[in-house]
Amino acid sequence: MAGGFGGRGIEGKISAIQYAREKKVPFLGICLGLQCAVIEFARNVMNIKEATSSEFDPKTAYPLIDLMIDQRQQQEKGGTMRLGAYPCQIKKGTRAHHIYKETLVYERHRHRYEVNNAYRKQLGDAGLLFSGVSPDQNLVEMIELPNHPLFIAVQFHPEFQSSPRSPHPLFHEFIRAASNLP
Repeated sequence: MAGGFGGRGIEGKISAIQYAREKKVPFLGICLGLQCAVIEFARNVMNIKEATSSEFDPKTAYPLIDLMIDQRQQQEKGGTMRLGAYPCQIKKGTRAHHIYKETLVYERHRHRYEVNNAYRKQLGDAGLLFSGVSPDQNLVEMIELPNHPLFIAVQFHPEFQSSPRSPHPLFHEFIRAASNLP
């Protein structure tokens, strides 16, 4: 998912994600891409039309994406992001498990907003699969949609562990899925 911030950029991302979800176009969301995918799913599948992130609307009644709990008391934001490599437990039988062929991986992060756990049960009940989570189960690391050629999004940055001669498994799978388009 291409970069783009601000209201217009975010709404454009959400529209592109909706198109990819509905038309079965391969989708790989990274960091903000995961957050926008969750918002799109909540708005258009769960019918929570006002769903958003507290980053975009601090007064929202529907913060599907919110500051990490340990970030809420931070007044100064500099140097307070979740940075570095963190473990991710991958659920067996998921597309993520098929891609990684592992149940525990370490991926690098750079963010301070996360999927709001208050909505996880609703999201899961509506069909969003949490295929990767932190070992303590508190942080969503990966989401996917079953019955889609490839709809996967990650909170981390796989590009930090990728190169042209050694692509990250997520990029390899995205290219493979995209090459199967009619």
